[in-house]
Amino acid sequence: MAAAGGPHAGAAAEARFISSAKGKGLFATKNIRKGETVFVERPVVSSQFLWNALYNYRACDHCLRALETAEENAQRLLGQSSLVLPHPEQCSTRKELHQQCPRCQVTYCSAECRQAALEQYHQVLCLGPSRDDPTHPLNKLQEAWRNMHYPPETSSIMLMARMVATIKQAKDKEWWIKAFSQFCSKTANEEEEIVHKLLGDKFKGQLELLRLLFTEALYDECLSRWFTPEGFRSLFALVGTNGQGIGTSSLSQWVHACDALDLPLLQREELDAFIDQLYKDIEKESGEFLNCEGSGLYVLQSCCNHSCIPNAETSFPENNFLLHLTALEDIEAGEEICISYLDCCQRERSRHSRNKILRENYLFTCSCPKCLAQADDADVTSDEEEEGEGETDDAELEDEMTDV
Repeated sequence: MAAAGGPHAGAAAEARFISSAKGKGLFATKNIRKGETVFVERPVVSSQFLWNALYNYRACDHCLRALETAEENAQRLLGQSSLVLPHPEQCSTRKELHQQCPRCQVTYCSAECRQAALEQYHQVLCLGPSRDDPTHPLNKLQEAWRNMHYPPETSSIMLMARMVATIKQAKDKEWWIKAFSQFCSKTANEEEEIVHKLLGDKFKGQLELLRLLFTEALYDECLSRWFTPEGFRSLFALVGTNGQGIGTSSLSQWVHACDALDLPLLQREELDAFIDQLYKDIEKESGEFLNCEGSGLYVLQSCCNHSCIPNAETSFPENNFLLHLTALEDIEAGEEICISYLDCCQRERSRHSRNKILRENYLFTCSCPKCLAQADDADVTSDEEEEGEGETDDAELEDEMTDV
């Protein structure tokens, strides 16, 4: 697996500058049919969320592929070690391929991922025998982050750490600095709002503590600006703005494989009933936290603007960090490709409610055709929407983005 990110060959889209207000957008370079894959993209860098990893959601340390078997996954989420899944042959996990770093014992799904991590960033970040040493600078940084950013998680300080480590290890440092500079940047006030959203009301003191720990763990002269208060805030906001949620699940892969089985009607009904009940039981035990979760920086995907009536969506059907962008409608050559930053339920709410969520989380007001058509609607929410207003959280915003 190549270390550098980017779309696979044959991408049917390209980024274009739209305006200073809107920045870049993604546009079709040919006619795309509904259901067609627009592109498959590898992230420039990615990382599992820290609480997610701490709570034993076992994922490849490089590509985030879920490492448990589907049965182990279901047993853990249910809290029932005796659970047996039917059709175990439909599980795609291949434990015989798993490898560990010989120094720090982090686990990878394959030799390819272990090598890719080693070549890109792991030489700098490998903790060796200090993996469980709470005084190691990297462990202090991770512990501080966990104490500031609780589940549901939307970002990770380790995404920033891997950015720095990638440049520190690189022979062509300028190439990587330019690669990271492609991502959308914000004004100072917008950066502060993003930091506030991620860290809460005490964000200024917390950001400075993180900066000092980040500097202790990773300082490099060629990146000195990233370690200043202004540069660190900008780096933090870059990750907060452009980070794409990633979700992987061995159980989900098994369910998809079972759905594709050609079974007699009675067996099909029995299997579907088993799976439906399994998910109901898991929801009671584990709530919404079903997937191995993390985030990554994707060059093309980050150019996708939002629409409340999107013509494309992202997913992770390969059970790793490879992002698939799929057309929801026929898209003509030259047409802008838009995804939705809102989940299905949020998209059905009033224009006022949708834009309230978008302003709070993404710092913009939507002007898509649906919002323009509803521009004369009253700027109030229904009683039912008001009841749900306080329930909107960051995890909801990730639901659509972590579709596996």
